[in-house]
Amino acid sequence: MRNLITIGTLMLLCLQSVRANFISEVFKDGQITGTVIDDALNEPLPYVNIVVNKTNGELLTGGITDDDGNFKIDKVPEGTYKIVIQFIGFQKEERDVTITRRNSKIKLGEIRLVEAAEGLDEVTVVAEVSTIQQKVDRKVITIGKDLAATGTASELLVGVPSVNVDAQTGEISLRGNSNVRVMVDGKLSNIPTADLLKQIPSTAIKSIELITNPSAKYNPEGMSGIINIVLHKNTMVGFNGSLNVGLAYEHEPKFNSSLNMNYRYEKFNFYTNYSNNISKNINVGNVARPDDNSVQNFNFDDQRQSHLFKVGVDYYLNDQHTISVFTNQNLAENSTIGRTQALFFSNPSFDEIQSFNAMGDNLASQYNFDYKLDFDEEGHNIELEVDHNIFNDESPVEYRFIQGFQTGYDDANTTDRVRTTINLDYVNPLTESTKLEVGAQVRLFNSDITFSSTGETFNAMGELAPTPDTNFDYTRDIYSGYATYSKKFEKWTYQVGARLESVTVDALALQTDVLTNNVTPIEFTNDYVKVYPSAFFTYTPSEKNSYQLSYSKRVDRPGIGQVNPIKEWSTPLISSFGNINLEPQFTNSVEANYTRNLNERKGSVTAGVFYRAISNEINRALFVDRSDVNSGRIILTHDNFDDTSAFGVEVTTNYRPFKWWSINGSFDLYSQTQKGISETLTAPIETATIDDIVTEITEVDNVAWNFRMFNNFRVSNSLTFTAFGFYRGQNSTLQFDIDPMYFINVGMRYSFLEGKASFNLSWNDILNSMKFAGDGTRPYVQVINFDWESHTVQASINYRFGGGKYRAKSRKRRDDNVKEGSGGVF
Repeated sequence: MRNLITIGTLMLLCLQSVRANFISEVFKDGQITGTVIDDALNEPLPYVNIVVNKTNGELLTGGITDDDGNFKIDKVPEGTYKIVIQFIGFQKEERDVTITRRNSKIKLGEIRLVEAAEGLDEVTVVAEVSTIQQKVDRKVITIGKDLAATGTASELLVGVPSVNVDAQTGEISLRGNSNVRVMVDGKLSNIPTADLLKQIPSTAIKSIELITNPSAKYNPEGMSGIINIVLHKNTMVGFNGSLNVGLAYEHEPKFNSSLNMNYRYEKFNFYTNYSNNISKNINVGNVARPDDNSVQNFNFDDQRQSHLFKVGVDYYLNDQHTISVFTNQNLAENSTIGRTQALFFSNPSFDEIQSFNAMGDNLASQYNFDYKLDFDEEGHNIELEVDHNIFNDESPVEYRFIQGFQTGYDDANTTDRVRTTINLDYVNPLTESTKLEVGAQVRLFNSDITFSSTGETFNAMGELAPTPDTNFDYTRDIYSGYATYSKKFEKWTYQVGARLESVTVDALALQTDVLTNNVTPIEFTNDYVKVYPSAFFTYTPSEKNSYQLSYSKRVDRPGIGQVNPIKEWSTPLISSFGNINLEPQFTNSVEANYTRNLNERKGSVTAGVFYRAISNEINRALFVDRSDVNSGRIILTHDNFDDTSAFGVEVTTNYRPFKWWSINGSFDLYSQTQKGISETLTAPIETATIDDIVTEITEVDNVAWNFRMFNNFRVSNSLTFTAFGFYRGQNSTLQFDIDPMYFINVGMRYSFLEGKASFNLSWNDILNSMKFAGDGTRPYVQVINFDWESHTVQASINYRFGGGKYRAKSRKRRDDNVKEGSGGVF
């Protein structure tokens, strides 16, 4: 019997040991879940901050509640913690929890928040410093107070990894490619991107999403992907809002301001926003041609004035049904007064001096309706959205010749553009680990452009004749449907999907001879059906390491500026036209990323590589003007070329070496073989004829790299200093080899009135080093140099007023655009 007891005891000890080993092997990091409820309204509260602190008060991790007030925080190590639940307008709640191997999943249940006596408690709404996260299908840069002090959205994007902002035009490129879609809260505006970004104050931006390989749910336009600007939501109970005023100056003043107001009462939420951008900008430069001992001098004075109004209302019928409507109205008046000199030092009789005054008066209107039905199951919903955009523009240009053989003339352009988009989206979380999303979309687009001129142009026989009137009508209708399916495992996640599109394009340009009234039609049609697949895979073996692999197929449809055969702009020696016969280009894109979270939660590092295979590439074509070969004039346009490819690497990091010092840095390098048509002369320009023109397909292997670092130095809770440095290495285009570009910005930020207000002061390009310079050989040997107002002092003030409890309206994010613009002169 004693032996049996001994054996039984030994077996029990063995079983306990095996059980302990088993628990040790299968134990996963802890999980904390719960639901936050508004105690007075008995409704869930979205976007509530959930903070997990160690017992010594040090921050461990955190999260926010979703639209239904739920939160889930994974990968919490074994230990004892204090959970802090805080939100504007409510009293802070705290919970103590202990995570052990036996009790690894903590369910806090309902946490009811009670309204605070004051509207603004000690709650940090905006983080002190910006952070970078690599998610399954996008990189998210959460904007802290450091980047929020930069001024406007256009200036903020300069500090965002992989993004470049053309300082002359304001155009955006991603990974060195301008075929990028820019959205605000998931919507494309009818306002030109460069103008829109100058109207959005950086303090209004919550995060920047870089979707470099979008899924099938998104429209497939844009070779380099999507930049989505997410604004702070402001839908609290009661009346609240914010005011922002900014001023910058070097040679001319640049002013912007915005006022956002919101009023929520019972089932209604009313909001209105106003923003403006009023500025003068000076841009000077020159292009020298050593072969004929000539130079073109440029002097431009741009004046911009735009006013954006937004009015909307959300109606919460009940917990399941929500209706929202809003309208955007943007009024803009722009003008450019320019002077261009073409000086031929060896033969001054060819000298030309041209002045011009380009004016623009346009109205962009957007009307949006949205209905969302939430089913009983969390995340299960269907949503219908109708978006209608109207754009009207009148852009007369007066050309005058102070010197030269040409006489002055006037050009007149009018544009009427209409775009209607209808979306129907359905989301069904089939299980806790799987989700199905399906949807359909209709996009109807029409643009009608008319052009007339009092001037003369060279016809095909090289003779001066009155410029014909042109009417260009362009219609593109797209019908599409998509489906995506995602599933989560313990350490793996995947998402697969496909989008089917049917596209119809009809373009007709009618050129009318003003003397004979003879009409010459130029037609183009293109109908096609394409499937755009996508796939995403993530692997997270531990809290510190994660891996991501993705694939998508995309399309770049030519934009109006690239297909419009009407002259876009002109100088004495350069003219730009569109090509009505342009066809889309297609891209297969593969991307891989690795993210490492640093020890002691000091930050993270993300490294990635990408590869793009491009077919039917759209690129620049440069032709010698055959109507007057000896003038040195060139024609810029676009054309389709053979297949090409691009690849690159990126490294981004956010690191806090000390509590008072944080760093956001990035490095990106990309390589692309660019193809284009260029022409050269085999004889001196003075004696050359059409027979001396040689046309060739040119290839340029361009390797470019960028490095940027943003430093934030915290002196106290109210005072911080910033320093931002940027360097772009030498790179090449089809026309020029561009010199390196670099600048340094410094600034300070002071918060007052208990955090409700802040004052920002910055000095940009303190070395006055930012210039665009280089040289080229196509179609002529040329040396270029351009300078603009980058050496500016900038000040802004932001004030938040009101308070109350939060109730958000969730809206989906989607994109819609085409390949834009001519890409500028160079």
